Amino acid sequence: ARVRVSVMGSEEDKAKSLEGLASAARFLRAQVAKELPLRTTPELHFELDRGLEHAQRIDQVLRNLKEGAG
Repeated sequence: ARVRVSVMGSEEDKAKSLEGLASAARFLRAQVAKELPLRTTPELHFELDRGLEHAQRIDQVLRNLKEGAG
């Protein structure tokens, strides 16, 4: 299963967070297996969700446009 995560911070922080999640994936998978009644528990693959970054960038552009028009 793909697990998308948002991480605030530098690119280095994001990379370290993904590394940490990847190293804990087996443990997290075991925890999911304990909690959910699934026949097989999927492997967990973590990736960055940059949606929040994009939303913040759009918000900044709109603010700049509003300030320029005012």
